[in-house]
Amino acid sequence: MIECKRAYAPASESDGYRVLVDRLWPRNCRKQQLPLNEWLREVAPSTALRRAFKAGELDFTAFRAGYRQELAARPGHWWKLLDIAENGTLTLIYGARDETQNNAQVLAQWLEEELDRRADASSPVCYADGFKTP
Repeated sequence: MIECKRAYAPASESDGYRVLVDRLWPRNCRKQQLPLNEWLREVAPSTALRRAFKAGELDFTAFRAGYRQELAARPGHWWKLLDIAENGTLTLIYGARDETQNNAQVLAQWLEEELDRRADASSPVCYADGFKTP
């Protein structure tokens, strides 16, 4: 299970494994006050992409597309998150004000799609019984 939560929201036991997925530390948030299991700066969008989105040069659709391209190019940065999400709750922590249009939401969707692909990776069905032998 994958959830997203603002860094400023209180932590709860149901959060499971908490990972900060921003390149920058959230403003006005002390490191001692933000319970995390890990901070993965590398999984965050590139600085150029983040700045362009924040400046309004990109709408959310373009930002999402660009970030998804970056994720596809760097599977080593997010691959281990799949195992965590598969075995328990993974909470992606972010600092953005907007709770629906941010990098954590894009990453969560990406990871969910990857988990679905992983679940579909089973051996093919054997149709040998369906063919008549001469």
